[in-house]
Amino acid sequence: MSALKWQKSSFCPESANCVHISRTSDGTVRLRESDDPDVTVRTTPAALRAFLHGVRAGALDHLAGGPGGAPGM
Repeated sequence: MSALKWQKSSFCPESANCVHISRTSDGTVRLRESDDPDVTVRTTPAALRAFLHGVRAGALDHLAGGPGGAPGM
């Protein structure tokens, strides 16, 4: 595989952990976090779009334990 061109999230402050995204030549999407760039998640554009739509709609809010974050946090 050729070297991927990674794009940093626009929500990422300069000195914080960041999410990076890249599209591969076969049309899949790769995601990684700046703290561990050797670990990537591969998905399709449609699956990522559905996930982001669910996040924006609040469909996953119950998993975070409410406004205070995950249980125990």
